[in-house]
Amino acid sequence: MTIADINPDTDVTQEDRAQAIRDTLRDAIVDRRLAPGTKLSEAEVGTLFDVSRTVVRAALQMLAFEGLVKTERNRGAFVSNPTPDEARQVFSSRRLIEPGIIHAAIEQLTPSTIADMRAHLTEETRHQHERGPSARRAEIKASGDFHLMLASVAGNAILEKFMAELVARSSLVIALYGRSGISSCGHGDHASILDALEQGDAEKAKSLMLHHIDHIEADLDLRNKEGLALKDALSL
Repeated sequence: MTIADINPDTDVTQEDRAQAIRDTLRDAIVDRRLAPGTKLSEAEVGTLFDVSRTVVRAALQMLAFEGLVKTERNRGAFVSNPTPDEARQVFSSRRLIEPGIIHAAIEQLTPSTIADMRAHLTEETRHQHERGPSARRAEIKASGDFHLMLASVAGNAILEKFMAELVARSSLVIALYGRSGISSCGHGDHASILDALEQGDAEKAKSLMLHHIDHIEADLDLRNKEGLALKDALSL
């Protein structure tokens, strides 16, 4: 996403511009280029995207609704800074929701779906062996996308929406507390889960998913991580 994509001279509405800014900021937060606690100045964001504060405010409200941004009266908007208790709640929520997603998804799997997910795992592996910030961000996104693909296969739009929010919040928590600086999804867990799904073994897939979530949470160390400045994080 660049300034040109949402330039006010193009034939788009203010709502379109707000959505595009929301998407760019969300990607920067989820990709961990914007650290928890980073101030999102309406004036600075407006200048970077060449839009009014009204448009910026609408974008920030969308992010606040998702739990990725916190607004404070008389202080402005900040990337959410989840407490350790909130971090645990995110993963507790995933333990409740993702086994249900597996139960629903296993009934909907087709050879074509399995092939698509195998192709996705190949992309994950490729990103894991690449180097550099862009490759790292791609790996993080691919890891989260695996969980979103399962939610999509389940065919429940409400669950899919919940998972999108939980994956985003998980990325924020990992940004703040992750020891290894990676998503913790790249250890063969996804492949094992998919194998169990392909075999029609729902109970094994659920058990592997819970172990996988435990594995991610075990990587948290409750210490803050540094992020980039707003302008650098958005690469504008």
